[in-house]
Amino acid sequence: MSTALAVHPALSHPEFLAEPVARVLAGWSTEAADLVEVAAIDPELADTAAFCARYDVAPADGANCVVIAAKRGDTVTYAACLITATTRADVNGLVRRHLDARKASFAPVDTVLAATGMEYGGITPIGLPADWPILIDAAVAAHPRIVVGSGIRSSKLWVPGRLLAELPGAQVLPGLGLPPA
Repeated sequence: MSTALAVHPALSHPEFLAEPVARVLAGWSTEAADLVEVAAIDPELADTAAFCARYDVAPADGANCVVIAAKRGDTVTYAACLITATTRADVNGLVRRHLDARKASFAPVDTVLAATGMEYGGITPIGLPADWPILIDAAVAAHPRIVVGSGIRSSKLWVPGRLLAELPGAQVLPGLGLPPA
């Protein structure tokens, strides 16, 4: 069963945004910020498959943001990977090499939540710590209006991919998203 969503300009509904997300969007130019929209959703449906099924959103129109812990010796670097919901991040190949790490894996959830001020299931590249690289698959960057988290489980953002590619620390990496195994 699909359910229609009421989509609004994101800054007109800060209650639908995690604080770090609202802060970053408020700093964008009016022209850019006006292109970002938000919709309230059932927080039990924040996970991609459930969200897409309930709200009739094609998985190719959604993006997942996963945080990676890349290690080389005693040094750990955190990076966000943004890929379409129809792919998986090439963590042990492209991401590991790009971050010059010996080992790369999904970052511990508790660490990510503490560092971002966001909720599990709502992590988004907007508002992440400034020293984290944001690796974006080319398909996401080219998307005219992709759905991403809002920092909380009870809403989603619609953002032009080009704006995500312009985030500080963002790097577009063709081939970041791989077909599912």
